[in-house]
Amino acid sequence: MSRLPRPRGKQVLAVPGQVGFEVIRIRGSHHFLRHPDGRATVVPVHAGEQIGPGLLNKILADCEMTREEFAALLK
Repeated sequence: MSRLPRPRGKQVLAVPGQVGFEVIRIRGSHHFLRHPDGRATVVPVHAGEQIGPGLLNKILADCEMTREEFAALLK
């Protein structure tokens, strides 16, 4: 298992958008994303803060993405 970088919220937000997720609403700093097939997740976008590894794994599980797919799209 490769080690993932610690991306910021805006960087994480861009990756699901590349595979069909759309922001359906924003409440405060939390962006709610949904895919047309029903998958959904929430990405917090706090200025200057990185997404922790546990939360990043949860987002990837919600999006049904592997760590390798995420890393390839992050670049």
